[in-house]
Amino acid sequence: MLRRLRAAWRLLRVLLHVLHGLAIVLTMFRALGRAERRERVRWWAGKMLRVAGVGARRSGEPWPGGALLVANHISWLDIVAIHAFCPQARFVSKADVRHWPLLSRLTEAADSLYLERERKRDALRVVHQMAEALTAGDTVAVFPEGTTGEGHALLPFHANLLQASIATGTPVQPVALRYRDRHDEVSRAVAYVGDTTLVQSLWWVACAEGLQVHVQFLAPQASAQADRRALAERLRATIDEALQTPPTT
Repeated sequence: MLRRLRAAWRLLRVLLHVLHGLAIVLTMFRALGRAERRERVRWWAGKMLRVAGVGARRSGEPWPGGALLVANHISWLDIVAIHAFCPQARFVSKADVRHWPLLSRLTEAADSLYLERERKRDALRVVHQMAEALTAGDTVAVFPEGTTGEGHALLPFHANLLQASIATGTPVQPVALRYRDRHDEVSRAVAYVGDTTLVQSLWWVACAEGLQVHVQFLAPQASAQADRRALAERLRATIDEALQTPPTT
């Protein structure tokens, strides 16, 4: 009973924090400068993790200039965790996010790019948008697995979106995400797979004990003139090696 009450309290705080973020977006966000916006994103993401009961730590540093972040994908929490340490990241998200209640306005405020996965040609449009953003010095973030996994093993990496980095000669920085809790080294509470709904996932996260996320920024890799499939395999191997190595405490 105490665990359920704690989870309900966490969910209430999550909802209030989402509403607070929405109020900021609707009333003052557009008037802020770029640095102020990023600081707001960092604050909001960090507090979201805290109110949801998720501890967070980082190792490594995000590349300071234009770069393509490539991360493994486990949960909707991934975006929040990366934004807590790299608020300038512009995520490529599935177009469905536009229809999520409340959260869609927050993702738009973070300058997300949207991909309609059902349309094969839409990837080309998004690659052009990514290339423009990278050329302008922005940080763009993608999940090349294309969907979420359970955190135990990586899915194959799709190479299409990496073309934006290759075409602009922008560094690619792999990011390894891992979640653990009091009971499991690879937390089952965050797995957002199969028929899991967002409401179910929120409840599991809120019920978790000692949930922690580790965001590991790995060494950037050159992409100019690279073969995109070979680059995808190399990035996948780099992230997999990091995930197989026990994190330092």
